[in-house]
Amino acid sequence: MDWDKVKLGLWSALGGAIVLAIIGFNWGGWVTSGTAEAMAKEVAANAVAERLGSICVAQINRDLVKRQKLDQIRQQDSWDKGRFIEQEGWATMPGDEKPDSGVAQACAKHFTDKI
Repeated sequence: MDWDKVKLGLWSALGGAIVLAIIGFNWGGWVTSGTAEAMAKEVAANAVAERLGSICVAQINRDLVKRQKLDQIRQQDSWDKGRFIEQEGWATMPGDEKPDSGVAQACAKHFTDKI
């Protein structure tokens, strides 16, 4: 057995594994379990906010002075609409004490699509 050939083969395999890992993690879409878990939590939080956004729209529709506030919402910049909805308390879900900014942003998106 030629040890120089075996050593070359082992070093080649190690180099190939390193190159494969670099390509896989940078361009192949591979992620670690921690990254996958963080991505899953973000997707779940966004999905919940989207669903609660329709409840927020229903709360806007029940507001007695909705007409006056619609004009104020229309005058807001797109990034300020969520903050305005939070300040009005529409993004505060039943049973919660304070509004959720994700719900407010989803609500603003739902609501402005219907205006």
